[in-house]
Amino acid sequence: MKNFFSTALARGLFWQLIGTLVGAGLVTGIRAAMGLSTTDTFFFTEPAWVLGAFFGVLFFIGGSGIVTDWFKWARGIDTPEHHEDHLTGWQKYLSVSLDHKVIGVQYTVTAFVTLGLGGIFALIFRTELAASQLQFLTVDMKLFGQNGPQLYNTLMSLHGMVMIVSILLGIAGIMNYVVPLLLGAQDMAFPRLNAFSYWIAVPAAVLLIMSLILGGFDTGWTGYPPLSVRAPVGVQMFFLGVFTAGWSSILGALNVIVTVVRMRSKGMTAMRMPILVWASIATSIISLTATQLIGLSFQLVMFQRLLGMGFFDPAKGGNPVLFQHLFWFYSHPAVYVFVLPGLGVISELLPVFARKPLFGYRWIAMSSLGIALVGFLVWAHHMFTSGMNEYLRVPFMYSTLLVAVPTGVKFFSWLATIWKGKLSYETPLLFVIGAIVVFLMGGLTGPPNATVSVDLHLHDTYFIVGHFHDTIFGGFVFPFFAAVYYWFPKATGRRMNETLGKIHFWIMTPSFFVMTLGMMRIGLLGMRRRIADYDPAMGFDSTHLILTITGYLIFISVCVFIYNFFNSIKNGEKAEGNVWNSRSPEWQVPSPMPAHNYDQPFEVVGEPYDYGLPGSKYVEFSAPTKSKHK
Repeated sequence: MKNFFSTALARGLFWQLIGTLVGAGLVTGIRAAMGLSTTDTFFFTEPAWVLGAFFGVLFFIGGSGIVTDWFKWARGIDTPEHHEDHLTGWQKYLSVSLDHKVIGVQYTVTAFVTLGLGGIFALIFRTELAASQLQFLTVDMKLFGQNGPQLYNTLMSLHGMVMIVSILLGIAGIMNYVVPLLLGAQDMAFPRLNAFSYWIAVPAAVLLIMSLILGGFDTGWTGYPPLSVRAPVGVQMFFLGVFTAGWSSILGALNVIVTVVRMRSKGMTAMRMPILVWASIATSIISLTATQLIGLSFQLVMFQRLLGMGFFDPAKGGNPVLFQHLFWFYSHPAVYVFVLPGLGVISELLPVFARKPLFGYRWIAMSSLGIALVGFLVWAHHMFTSGMNEYLRVPFMYSTLLVAVPTGVKFFSWLATIWKGKLSYETPLLFVIGAIVVFLMGGLTGPPNATVSVDLHLHDTYFIVGHFHDTIFGGFVFPFFAAVYYWFPKATGRRMNETLGKIHFWIMTPSFFVMTLGMMRIGLLGMRRRIADYDPAMGFDSTHLILTITGYLIFISVCVFIYNFFNSIKNGEKAEGNVWNSRSPEWQVPSPMPAHNYDQPFEVVGEPYDYGLPGSKYVEFSAPTKSKHK
């Protein structure tokens, strides 16, 4: 325990608490001097909580030590170019490190924690929905200043946004760990900025959880006004948490782009880059250019609440539909931020286990950029029922349907790669195949939502919930598990247990199919989303009970994965040599990866996915040089 309190995480959380009290106390003092009220339902007033939360983030940044080098530079003090980690074991991952591999693990484990938290939120409200009428989230129940239905709204809203943040963390984990290894780089272009990008996401997650205990909010994960203008003070923590997490996404994207542009190995031209690198570039372009819009939309609602500004208040000349345009201009491209790295993982792993060249490499590479580009032109398909100008509906309908073209390119490439391949069904491939099938279900259920006439009926039903879960599970969750199983030996020097991995897959996959198909069925029959109760006369009780059971089965399968993950770190089978017989450069060196990745640089001399072609070679390492120092 003593060792824990010496870590950057413990220091940062302590100083975040101090900063929150300092900021809230400052506002409270000013209000007292002005003769205004100094207390409210949750002790401090809303302005005090907002400034306190902002100060808490700043104090976390300073207290955790992630800006220490920059402060030293500002005072003219030199710092070493490379910080050798003096900590070992678990303490290393709870402290500031400049090693991209450590940061990738930090992102990934934090994603596990937040995924678990978001999943628990879902199980709570899913249990309430197992039967009609209120079961335990009743009007008489009180928790955190909320009754049962209000708590349902908060848990449902937080489930959405916590899951989204966890997906962003998982994506950052994959890109941080793998992209420099695929490029042959020693680290990311800006190691300190890389550490900063991770550590600023931690107080953001804390703020999201604070929203639950400060009265919650009933807006859904979208935070639409006027609901968000009237919601309890918890919605301000929600806004600040997302705003802070946005900095992590923006700065991380900048780092990935610079790393890819400037730090590729000799011979790695654009058309010899691994597909996962192409997917990371497309993802980073979206994150860098669009994340500001969700931060801006939430910031404007914060100012409307705090300062009385009327951005989205029709009585003051504002327009609530403007919020939706700002919000969705980021939040639909964000769907491709979620899925593009996952689709890159599929394309990266499939040739390894099919032992065939990746079919249509150039088309897949360009399709990632095509999806990113078209993704900026489709945001208003979320707004067909919003009351926006009708003449905008048809152009957005066509642009949305156009996304199917670059996405279809990937599917046909995967099918052609699988065709007559010598498939070996290890756990990573199982999750890759699962991802393809589940994402196909999400893709096939998307065009009806993009068609105006159909969407007017499907909007805000459980059909949308089923479609979205198919898209995210197929585009991110299944590929994320595949990536962890695949690169775990590289990170730890040990393999995860194959039997437990297959148990994880075969519990989760059928359960998920039943869950989403059931959601879409009751959605077509009229089941609305974002409601705590439903009429028993609708006949949905049996289906909702099945959906709840499948939710618990998915939870159990993930518990199996978590046990497998942490148990294999110490007890897993040792991974010696190229365990997957991959052409990729990181598998040509011992596992776990050396501190600075490659002792000898390599040159790219062939194509990345020419599996099964005799005599072909992707990389060639330089001969070791003798040291001049004895």
